[in-house]
Amino acid sequence: MSQGVKFKEPSPLPAEIRQRPDVFDFFMQLPGKSFRKVAERETLRITLAGKSFFIKRHFGVGWAELFKNWLSFKRPVVSARNEVAAIAALQQLNILTTPYVAHGIQGRYPASQRSFVVTEDLGEIVTLEDLALQWQHTPPRLRVKRALIRRVAEIARQMHAYPLYHRDFYICHFCFKAAELTQMPPQLHVLDLHRADIRPQPSKRMQLKDLAALYFSAMDIQLSRGDLITFLQHYAGENRQQWRGDSAFYHAVRQRAIKLYAKFQRKRRAGIAM
Repeated sequence: MSQGVKFKEPSPLPAEIRQRPDVFDFFMQLPGKSFRKVAERETLRITLAGKSFFIKRHFGVGWAELFKNWLSFKRPVVSARNEVAAIAALQQLNILTTPYVAHGIQGRYPASQRSFVVTEDLGEIVTLEDLALQWQHTPPRLRVKRALIRRVAEIARQMHAYPLYHRDFYICHFCFKAAELTQMPPQLHVLDLHRADIRPQPSKRMQLKDLAALYFSAMDIQLSRGDLITFLQHYAGENRQQWRGDSAFYHAVRQRAIKLYAKFQRKRRAGIAM
């Protein structure tokens, strides 16, 4: 496809859009409702051929940001390529996410690459963070709570075995369709994959960071010991001897989560967004 743009086949988009000679610039300039905008990236809801989609556009991170990441031993996100690869990986694992529609990348140098990825709009959704806020006023049935914990643990296990690391692994990035609110447990989708990292070999460091982020984001739910054991049973396996062998690792996960939570509380008191 011209201009470095690729489409899902069969495509939900009409041929007159896919065959435009300016198709890359068309997607980079489409108007829509902005959901998040930072200097190098923007996420919008758009309408094409009467259907709703999301587009995430990357505008180039610049050499200063690249060097800052490299000097701190972080892998920079320079384009939509991460998200496209992560969506494909989740599809292989039969884990639901926002379905891929199209993407495009332009530019030879990572600091100045422009790119986009288009995904289907899931419609009205409820995140696990939304649900957790409801639970503070209306505690859930234990069966429902444990079913969701089991499914989150299974998703985490599958991703890390791939190995695929989310790098923003918070409960707000798990969601289900609002129409399934009475269907418990609902089918969970994993969102916001732009920082996702697929590694050639498993990484304990990346695994620890993902699990700590997940635990930190769930701390306001007041997880019981039984809830945590349920998670471990479905993440690490039923063999308790294995948990004991990895006890130092899970202790490190907990300590990192506690530090993240303390940092979050300090920033919240100071009125600073995380």
